Amino acid sequence: MKGDLYRQAEALMGMSDEVWRRHANPWSGYTRMFTALPLLVLAVWSRVWIGWWAVLAVGLAFAWIWLNPRIFGPPARFDGWMSRGVMGERIFIEHRDAVPDHHRRMAHILTGLSIPGAILMLWGLIVLWWEAAVFGALLAAIPKIWFVDRMVWVHDDWVRDGNAVPGFTEGA
Repeated sequence: MKGDLYRQAEALMGMSDEVWRRHANPWSGYTRMFTALPLLVLAVWSRVWIGWWAVLAVGLAFAWIWLNPRIFGPPARFDGWMSRGVMGERIFIEHRDAVPDHHRRMAHILTGLSIPGAILMLWGLIVLWWEAAVFGALLAAIPKIWFVDRMVWVHDDWVRDGNAVPGFTEGA
């Protein structure tokens, strides 16, 4: 789907089956969840201290976001909360039409709820108002964490119905 934000993000990140399995490692999921926005905020803010070198810092932050799901190996087990959340996101992207309406609706709502926080974060970064940048990042991150929790539910319902997780071995 050309206008599908979720599929576009997946394509931009180059998420192959192997990368998805690696990203299901809780170390990957949690380190990405709790470092991506803070690193981006710090990198953009660093223009105050290092001027145009901040472009390099922003590039490094984006490199971390891209590398993160690749540097950890697949987990020994896929039954933890973060692993199931990653697999649920994969299910949501690959089989959206088969995911029940209440899950799809909530995923869209949670994605939308991140937008005001992201706008506040960006405004804080533009005008160098650190409280707005930090508070906005938190407001953007909280719905994303809730989104992961919803993806756990998507995964559990999907597997309970006897479906296989795309790109993962049976029983994941």
